[in-house]
Amino acid sequence: MPLPFLTADRAFEADADDIALPYDDHDQWRRPYRPGPYRVGGAALLLLLASFVLLSATIIVFAAELTSGLIVLGIGVATVACALRLLRMGVWVSGAGMRRVGFLSTVTVPWEQTQVVRTVQQPVRWLGLPRAVQGQALVMERRGGSPLPPLLTDHNADFLSRPEAFDRAADTVEAWGAEYRR
Repeated sequence: MPLPFLTADRAFEADADDIALPYDDHDQWRRPYRPGPYRVGGAALLLLLASFVLLSATIIVFAAELTSGLIVLGIGVATVACALRLLRMGVWVSGAGMRRVGFLSTVTVPWEQTQVVRTVQQPVRWLGLPRAVQGQALVMERRGGSPLPPLLTDHNADFLSRPEAFDRAADTVEAWGAEYRR
């Protein structure tokens, strides 16, 4: 089974300097970077927990407690859904615009509504927690709209301890913005 989210950076490994927009089909939504080890590790732990919950739901159902088993089954399915949503979080780009996928919400901004996409030095949240540290953030300014939180930071779950990956992802999103804002 192909896992396209694991092959996102392969286009950049061959000739990173030659191709700013390495994909042939620019109408398909793509994440221009791989999910980071903290995001994948968190999702793996949630899936491990879900496997135990689903196994316990099976045992509860066989013990003739159908309603309790269905409640535990619902908890297990919700845990799997949370793990999948955690893996889907991030910035996605296409010819239509930029999409910032959060855990509970998704914001899509067409390229025509963006004023500038750039990397800035500012205080950023460490792994999404309230603690702020000095770092880099990729921000997008909309024309006449409300400001968005930073799209990417070098201290989030995708790029913590991977500064090269952050630079490559920020450059790629900036290149998409420069290409389609014209």
